[in-house]
Amino acid sequence: MENTLEFEGPATAQACSENLSAVEDAIYVIGGKWKLKIIIVLQDKGNIRFNDLQRNIPGISARVLSNELKDLELNGFVKRVVHADQTPVIVEYISTDYSRTLKPVIIALSQWGKTHKRKIKEDF
Repeated sequence: MENTLEFEGPATAQACSENLSAVEDAIYVIGGKWKLKIIIVLQDKGNIRFNDLQRNIPGISARVLSNELKDLELNGFVKRVVHADQTPVIVEYISTDYSRTLKPVIIALSQWGKTHKRKIKEDF
């Protein structure tokens, strides 16, 4: 089976430009060192508090995590839930249904990453 990218419509300069723009938009929203890691942990763990989330992502600082969560919340990937009726106040983060639409992308990236790692090891 041949591995080719199939895009909607004929391969025109306009279609190529639109596809590049769409990929650029996606990378802008979920790109960087931490965003996908945060999304993966949230999808895996469900409701999770800030410190637990930080413990599950080695190397991320509290400041960076806080900023990334704000960005992800603005883009609809994360919901921040404040339980003000409890003492102390508890804040939890959960992945949204929209965030879960990334699951096939994450699985594909994971599979590709494993294949790539094997290829690199074989080449050396």
